[in-house]
Amino acid sequence: MTSDQILSFLVVGGMMLLFIWGRLRYDLVAIIALIAALALGIVPYEEAFTGFSDEIVVIVGSALVVSAAVARTGIMEAILQLVAPRVRAVPVQLVLLVGTVTVLSAFVKNIGALAIMLPIAFQMAKRSHVSPSVFLMPMAFGSLLGGLMTLIGTSPNIIVSRLREEMTGEPFRMFDFTPVALGLSVLGVGFLALAYRLLPERRGAATMNEALDIKDYITEAKVLPESVVAGTSLGSLNERFDHEVKVTGLIRGAGHRLSPLPDLRLEADDLLLLQGEPEALERAVKRAELELEGRRRIAEGSNSDDEIGSIEAVVGPRSFLAGQSAGRLALYDSYEVNLLAVSRSGQRFTERLRDITLQGGDVLLLKGNLARLPERLKELGCLPLAKRELRLGNVRSSLVPVAILALAMGLTAVGLVPVAVAFFTAAGAMVVTGALSLREAYDSVEWPILVMLGALIPVSASIHATGGTELIAGWLSMAANMLPAWGALALIMVAGMAVTPFLNNAATVLVMGPIAASFATQLGYRPDAFLMAVAIGAGCDFLTPIGHQCNTLVLGPGGYRFGDYARLGAPLSLLVVLVGVPLIILVWGL
Repeated sequence: MTSDQILSFLVVGGMMLLFIWGRLRYDLVAIIALIAALALGIVPYEEAFTGFSDEIVVIVGSALVVSAAVARTGIMEAILQLVAPRVRAVPVQLVLLVGTVTVLSAFVKNIGALAIMLPIAFQMAKRSHVSPSVFLMPMAFGSLLGGLMTLIGTSPNIIVSRLREEMTGEPFRMFDFTPVALGLSVLGVGFLALAYRLLPERRGAATMNEALDIKDYITEAKVLPESVVAGTSLGSLNERFDHEVKVTGLIRGAGHRLSPLPDLRLEADDLLLLQGEPEALERAVKRAELELEGRRRIAEGSNSDDEIGSIEAVVGPRSFLAGQSAGRLALYDSYEVNLLAVSRSGQRFTERLRDITLQGGDVLLLKGNLARLPERLKELGCLPLAKRELRLGNVRSSLVPVAILALAMGLTAVGLVPVAVAFFTAAGAMVVTGALSLREAYDSVEWPILVMLGALIPVSASIHATGGTELIAGWLSMAANMLPAWGALALIMVAGMAVTPFLNNAATVLVMGPIAASFATQLGYRPDAFLMAVAIGAGCDFLTPIGHQCNTLVLGPGGYRFGDYARLGAPLSLLVVLVGVPLIILVWGL
């Protein structure tokens, strides 16, 4: 072993210890590793920042933007809402929830897919009188399985594809991962639908909405001529809303108020007074193709450079808004903010927004220029609430982002356009078409992941440059001499699973990928199957709540303990190895 090999192993070993220690964030650990590699001379100065110009960073960042835009459409959520109220049996609900998350995770970032489906899981748990913990961990595991199915489903797939291109001259294509991952996903969904009984029933933590105790908002929405509900009855509208939102009033023509009776027929330009939780109101407005009051006025009065957004604020005790109505105040004309909704504890409003007399303690949903909203709140004497994801008033068209994603995937699948170019262009198109604002696009990028990738690429390359990968591969080859071919493949997959809880999954692939390829070469096998085993091993962390963001996301809401993950995750991991290895050999050969 040479001195450079020893130094490269020390850097990587120290990095892994810092990851396990967990006191420093993973991007900072990667930066420390890069600085140490530079100081020790195992990464040349001129190659220090080559990782940040690598197309992997571009692909991952662009995929995150595209994923966020598609997630905002709510198309899968809308489809599921048609079926969910009719499904009562817990195992069937699990198949529906986990299956949807799994499919969605193949095309959008898995944590985004999981976040989309969490509210529906809570609704189903409430209807079925079971703890949300029954659903949440299986959904998290399903999102990890679904991410394995396509090139853009998870970061390890993108990195493995790049490694294969460096070694063979040809990367993995968009759906090369699908045959193996689809088999694992189908089997995994079936297993989770039955094995959820291994989980103890836990009481979930309170959500932010519950903590703030904001039950209902009142808002106004107009029936457009092209709305799907124009000409239908109010009763059918309530069914379309899944009874999550109440119609408290209807105004037609020149202020003529009608009683919201079930057989009343809706007409174009009718103004509906809607009451419900913010997320339910958003779903209702989108599903019925309504237009929120004031949305067009803000759009027409905004410049192209304005960042428009919403904020929740409480009317302060000394605010001059108390005792005044929104219509009399002319908020938009005077302050360039629009009142989208009002909430008052224990109050059901029947009057229009502009006619509501505001009181101290009322919660307002205001929309305007984000740069000026803090100043406007001070002028109005309002206090901002804790930041929450509120998208009421930001309804997006479902078709445009989905069409952009489909086009990008199609072009890369047939090899007409490189993945980096296709998804960078798609990310730009999402902003240009208004599927995401520029602020939302930047917010959707997980910058720590990109920093970690950029810093770790030259560090992992140093192991290969010093001959460290061949050395480790030789040790593994000696250990595998007594194993059959499938045993060697299983060894690599299990190694990936073992390392992932302590490293970020992308870091696992950067470290294990070259080792697996060298290992395969020394045993006389092609690298494809072994790289695929690394991708699956790195993407399947079912044992801890800290190895993947999806697992962490459900920890609090599900009320889980650390050991709960292994109770369901250990048998699922064993199943992935037992089924994944034969599938890889069948599809890719050795």
